[in-house]
Amino acid sequence: MTHLMTSPWTPAEIADLPCWSTAELRAAGLRKRDIADAIAAGRLVRPRRGSYLPADAPDDVVTAVSLGGRLTCVSLLRLLGVFVLERSGPHIQLPPTASRVPDIAAGTDRAVRHWMPAVEARPRWYACSGIVDAVVRAVLCQPPRAAIATIDSALHLGLLAPADLATVFAALPLRYRALRPLIDARAESGPETLMRLLLRGIARSVEVQVQVSGVGRVDLLVDGWLIVECDSDAHHAGLEARRRDGRRDLAAAALGYATLHPMAADIMWRPERVVAAVRGLLSRGPRSARLR
Repeated sequence: MTHLMTSPWTPAEIADLPCWSTAELRAAGLRKRDIADAIAAGRLVRPRRGSYLPADAPDDVVTAVSLGGRLTCVSLLRLLGVFVLERSGPHIQLPPTASRVPDIAAGTDRAVRHWMPAVEARPRWYACSGIVDAVVRAVLCQPPRAAIATIDSALHLGLLAPADLATVFAALPLRYRALRPLIDARAESGPETLMRLLLRGIARSVEVQVQVSGVGRVDLLVDGWLIVECDSDAHHAGLEARRRDGRRDLAAAALGYATLHPMAADIMWRPERVVAAVRGLLSRGPRSARLR
């Protein structure tokens, strides 16, 4: 019961978020009156009869437990900081043999239920599925490019170990094995992975996380002369960030490189615009290319 009074939760703690039964609380020394007092004082929340969570547990976790399951798939990975493109949810893991599952109620009508056996068994007291289970579900729930970006992100963050990939792909239908050679944990963001995959069909070579002397490390180097930096609002906002990017672009131009800065939103939701921009630059070659 070490987390009973802990707040707030860190992303790393969410993966092991406890869900206590009445029997477990009583075994820890809490009387029936103590449990009621903890709920009244805002230290515990009871999403459903016989199940208790810390009162500051994330809303999606509370919803999952209230429906008799565990948080999983893109919903869990998003809480852990992993890139996911799919925004539906919350996604809930339910055992195939589950019975007496509550009906979807107001406020939970967007819940996505996964009636699948767990890839890796977890003790009853966890409120979230294991990471491997979440990644397997996220691959099934997203388009192939987004699925690769999710795996890249989980590997890069250290939440998924390289050795876990065998377990992930063993749990997926055979057709998904074609994705495995495309995984690259060096990618530092989901948009970077998506951009790398877009470039595969239109460029001769795509290098990842390249150190350019006088410029620094760049996200992608295309055909040896076009630098592609996958910008996001979080990392490239503000005057100082724009100044830094400008100085890097000038240094790259002095060395004969061109630089393209597609925004993450365009990479994710308007990829055809990004592809058209890259095709336009590549068709003119390195000599006539201009910055941005």
